[in-house]
Amino acid sequence: MQRATIPAIGAAKAWRAAARGFLAANIAPEDILWGDHSAAPDLFATEAPPSARGAVTVPRSFLALAESVAWHSDPQRFARLYAFLWRVKDAPHLMSDRADPDLARLRQMEKGVRRCQHKMTAFVRFREIGAPDAPRRSFAAWFEPTHHTVEPTADFFVRRFGDMDWRILTPDVSAIFENGALSFHEGHAKPDLPDDAGEQLWITYFRNIFNPARLMVRAMQSEMPKKYWKNMPEAAAIPDLIAQAPARARAMAAAAPTLPPARMAQVQAQLAGCQSAWNGPTEALPAAIAACTRCPLHRNATQAVPGEGPRDAALMIVGEQPGDMEDLGGRPFIGPAGQMFDTIAARAGLQREAAYLTNAVKHFKFAPRGKQRLHQRPNGSEIEHCRWWLDAEIAQVKPKLVVAMGATAAQSLTGNGAAILSRRGQIEESRSGVPVLITLHPSYLLRLTDAAAQERAKAQFQADLAQAVAITASGSTASSGGANIAAPPS
Repeated sequence: MQRATIPAIGAAKAWRAAARGFLAANIAPEDILWGDHSAAPDLFATEAPPSARGAVTVPRSFLALAESVAWHSDPQRFARLYAFLWRVKDAPHLMSDRADPDLARLRQMEKGVRRCQHKMTAFVRFREIGAPDAPRRSFAAWFEPTHHTVEPTADFFVRRFGDMDWRILTPDVSAIFENGALSFHEGHAKPDLPDDAGEQLWITYFRNIFNPARLMVRAMQSEMPKKYWKNMPEAAAIPDLIAQAPARARAMAAAAPTLPPARMAQVQAQLAGCQSAWNGPTEALPAAIAACTRCPLHRNATQAVPGEGPRDAALMIVGEQPGDMEDLGGRPFIGPAGQMFDTIAARAGLQREAAYLTNAVKHFKFAPRGKQRLHQRPNGSEIEHCRWWLDAEIAQVKPKLVVAMGATAAQSLTGNGAAILSRRGQIEESRSGVPVLITLHPSYLLRLTDAAAQERAKAQFQADLAQAVAITASGSTASSGGANIAAPPS
C-alpha cells in the first residue's frame, strides 16, 4: 500500500508529481492512500511515492481540470482525480463523456472552486496597516474561503494591487505580497485589523446605489452568501435596506414621471405613422391607394384594390385582402369568396350595390407555387400600415356600421383579431368610434369540408348580415337582433 500526503501549499503541483510517479509505476487507485496535511498517518503504508519513469500522456483538458479540483476542500479530491486519471490514460474520450458519473463529480468540484475564486476576488476587504510615512503602503485582509483558493487566486491580487504591500490571511493558507514578491505561509488566526477611514464613505455609496425596486433577496444571497457578510463593512446595512425596500420602491414609483419626454416623442411618431392624415378629395382616393408604397406588398402585387360602392353608404363591409382574381381584376370581392358573399348577402336582404365594400389590406399577399399564387395572411405590420387607407375610406364614407369579416378586418378595426367564432354577431367599437359588427369571412365558409358545419356557418353569416341590414335601416346599434356595443376583448 502506498501513501501520498499532499501539502497545503503547492498542492496542485505536488499532486501532479505524485500522480505521475504512481501512474508510471502502474499502481492502481485502490493501492494508494491519498491525504493532505490534515490526514493522520497510516502505519502500514509506504509514504514516499515512486519516482516517475518515462513519459505519461493525458489529455490537456484533464490537466486543466486537475489544476482546479486540487484546491477543493473535499478530502477525497486527490483520490477522485487519480481514479479518473487511471481510466482516462487508456480512454481519452472519457473527457467528453457527460454521462460519466466520475467526470460529472469532478466537473462539479471544479465549478465550486471557480465560484469560490470569484467570491474571493469580490469580497476580500483590505484595511491599511502600514505607517503613513512608509515608502510603500501596506494593507491586510481577513477572508474565510469555502475551498483552498488563496494560492490559485493570488495572481489576481498581484496584478490588481502590484503597487502596494498586502497580505490575505485565512485559516488555511495566507498570501503575503511584499516589495513585489509573492509568498505563501501557513494559516493565521483572525487578526484585529484597524478601522478604515474610507469605510463609511463606501457604505454611503453602497446605500445610494441600492435599488429597492429590483430587490430579489434570494438572488442577492446567492451572489453574496451570508457567510461572507461578517467581514464586509457594507453588509451591516443590508438588513435595513431590505426592510425599507417596499416603501422606497412605492415612493420611487409615485415620484417617477408617467412618460419621459423623449419616449413620448417616439410614441407619437409611431402613432402618426399608422393614423391616416389623408384628406384629399373623394375622387382622388383610389388613385392615392393605387400609388401606395407604405409596405413591401406593393412590390409583387399586380395592383392595389381600393374599395367600391356609394360614397355615402350607411353600411361598410371590410374583408381581409384581395385574392388572386381581385388582384388581376382590380375590384374587391369578385373571386369565389366574393361570389359566396353575394349569394348569402342577397338572402339576408343586403344588396351589394347598397354597401361600400373594401379590404383591410389593399394589396394581394401570396406565395408562388408554379403557375399558382397561394394566399398568405397579412402580418400585423402590414395590417397597421394599410390601416392608413382604411381609416381614410371610413372618414370619407362615414358609415353608420362597419361589418368586419374575419380576423384581419377585426384586427385592423378594433385592434384585436382573436376569437372570431366567439365574438361573431357582437357589436364592438372601432378605433375611430364607428360601431363594428364582427362576423365570419366567406373564405372560411369555403374551407369547411364538413357539409353540416358549413351549413351552420352559412346560417350564422346570413344572420349577421341580416342584423347589419336591420341596424343600418333603424339607425340604432340596439337592433332587433338584440346586440349591444361592447368594448373589444383585451
